[in-house]
Amino acid sequence: MLLVDGHNLLWRAAFGFPAAILSRDKTRDLTAEFGFFALLRVAIREEMPEPPEVLVVFDGEHGAADRKDSDSDYKANRVIDEAALKPLRAIPHVQQALTGYGIHWIEIDTAEADDVIATLVATTREREPGRRVWIMSGDRDFYQLVNEHVRTLNTVMKRGRRHIGPAEVTERYNVTPAQWPDFCALKGDPADNIPGVKGIGPGTAATLLADGLHLDQLPDSGRLTGARNAKVAETWEQVLAWRELIRMRTDLTLPHHPTGLPARELPRPADVIEKLGLW
Repeated sequence: MLLVDGHNLLWRAAFGFPAAILSRDKTRDLTAEFGFFALLRVAIREEMPEPPEVLVVFDGEHGAADRKDSDSDYKANRVIDEAALKPLRAIPHVQQALTGYGIHWIEIDTAEADDVIATLVATTREREPGRRVWIMSGDRDFYQLVNEHVRTLNTVMKRGRRHIGPAEVTERYNVTPAQWPDFCALKGDPADNIPGVKGIGPGTAATLLADGLHLDQLPDSGRLTGARNAKVAETWEQVLAWRELIRMRTDLTLPHHPTGLPARELPRPADVIEKLGLW
C-alpha cells in the first residue's frame, strides 16, 4: 500500500518540477496538477515492487487547529502568500482527477494529513499485520511510524536511499523510529516552528537518548548534568509539550479504509489535464 502525503507532493510539484506547464493560451499555470501526477506515476512505476493500493491524504483546512491551540507558535513560520497559494489552488483539480481515475483520497477538515496517515498505518497493522506500507513524503516526522513493515519513500533523495526503514533512521540519526518525537523535541523541528532546547543539536540529543532512552527516563538517567544538558531540565515541561505536538495521532475516525486492491495504472499527466478540461 502506498500512502501519499498529498500536500507535500503538491508542494514539490508546484515548486520543484523541472519545467513550468502552462495552458494552451498561456493564462494558467498547471505545473502543480501536471507535476503531481507525473511524480506519483514515476514513483509507482520505478519504486514499487508491485502495483500498490494507493491512498492520497490531504491536510484538512482546520487540521492544525488543536495543535495551534496548544502552542500558538506551531507552524507560525508558514506564510500563506500568493506563491504559497499556488499548490493549494490545485487541490480541487487533483482531487477531481483522483476520483475520476478511481484513486481514493481522504481529507478530514479537522485533521492534519500526518494523523490520518498514522491512523491508516495503525489500522493496517491491526487488520493486516504483515502488509507492506510505504509513505510517500519528504516529511521526516513520518520516521516515527517506520517499522519492519512500514517504510517512507522520498523520491527527492538519490536512488538507493529513497526507501527509509528502521536501519536507515538509526544509521543517519543514532535514534530509533520510536524515539523520533523525543529526538525532535530536544533538537527542534524548524519545519513546524518547534525551537527545541537552546544549545541542543542533533548530536547531543542522540547522545542523551542513547541506548533507547525516552524523555520520561532522562530525569533519572544521570545525563542531565553540565551547563548544556541542564537546559533540558530547565525547560522540561516545554520539551514534553513539544513532543506531544510532534507525536502523530492514531485514533481518528476515517471516512475510508484500505480495500486491499491495487490501484489502476495512472494515466499520463497530459491525459489527466485533458480530462479535467484545463488545457
